[in-house]
Amino acid sequence: MPVTLTLNGKEQVIDADPDTPLLWVLRDTLGLTGTKFGCGIAQCGACTVHLDGTPVRSCQTYLSDAEGTSITTIEGLESPAAKAIQAAWAELDVPQCGYCQSGQIMAATALLTETPKPTDADIEATMDGNVCRCATYARIKTAIHAAAVKLEG
Repeated sequence: MPVTLTLNGKEQVIDADPDTPLLWVLRDTLGLTGTKFGCGIAQCGACTVHLDGTPVRSCQTYLSDAEGTSITTIEGLESPAAKAIQAAWAELDVPQCGYCQSGQIMAATALLTETPKPTDADIEATMDGNVCRCATYARIKTAIHAAAVKLEG
């Protein structure tokens, strides 16, 4: 049975098993490969997308759970907070291998959307669970603070 959702601002009708993880629908059915597969058990954050504005792990969110919702992937991220985060990421050379970065950016954007002037504790609490094998955590925190300053100005 087809599932209808809004993906990156456009209504989509997906004809896939409703028990398919959203991650695989995004990557395999729709070709949106910016959302990464990391662990498959919602522990690493590489597959983070926004579901009605809230960051969720798409590897453990089923297509049926997304029916009638609005999903934003890294490809559709366009808010002022997202643009500030993406600019800070580039300016500060945050990524090393880059694999986790779409999930990191999705989480950081949600944080700045909710908390425009985050403290270190806010950043650590939000980004906890977004694993970076290259350990760029200090650069991630610095970039989030830089993006918050950009949003003020």
